[in-house]
Amino acid sequence: MKDRSSPDNVENWECVYETGTPYEAEMVKNSLQNREIPCQILSKRDSSFNVNSGDLALIYVYVPNEFADQAKKMIENFEPPSFDNGDEEE
Repeated sequence: MKDRSSPDNVENWECVYETGTPYEAEMVKNSLQNREIPCQILSKRDSSFNVNSGDLALIYVYVPNEFADQAKKMIENFEPPSFDNGDEEE
């Protein structure tokens, strides 16, 4: 049985980012596309069941092999936004 937690091997494409949240994958995709790096999202989220945790909900961002190094450098500086509204309990 295949390990669901690992990215699929896609000919001529490399997985450069993985996350459990669709919005984060979309933000990475948009950042890559803004730098003219082609990319695709592959979701292993099961749409039949609303399972949104662990290895059953991983989402991967792929780029063509020739863009992988450039994409990884861009992603090193990527930080997902914090949704902290600044209200701290005292």
